[in-house]
Amino acid sequence: MSRDAYVIRRPHGAITIEADALAALVVAAAEGVDAARVRRPRRGLDVSIADGTARVELELAARFGAILPDVAEAVQAAVTEALSRSTDLRVVAVDVSVEELDL
Repeated sequence: MSRDAYVIRRPHGAITIEADALAALVVAAAEGVDAARVRRPRRGLDVSIADGTARVELELAARFGAILPDVAEAVQAAVTEALSRSTDLRVVAVDVSVEELDL
């Protein structure tokens, strides 16, 4: 997992959102999608922050019988919404890889 923290500079000081908090947001959003599970949060999740933007890469397990592109697109939308709403980051990409099926 990337170790990028998000630092917001404000007139009264800095606000830092650590990498683990960003990763937890991503995992919660992704797993809030029916039929999706983040496969390996410590190794299969990368959140990169640069200049107020975020790029996310994550590995998923999807429930057998689910329409895989639909699950992946729903995860992309949920992760984008969660990061944008909770941190004001502009999400430039959420790359999803379906690595396994849950039977």
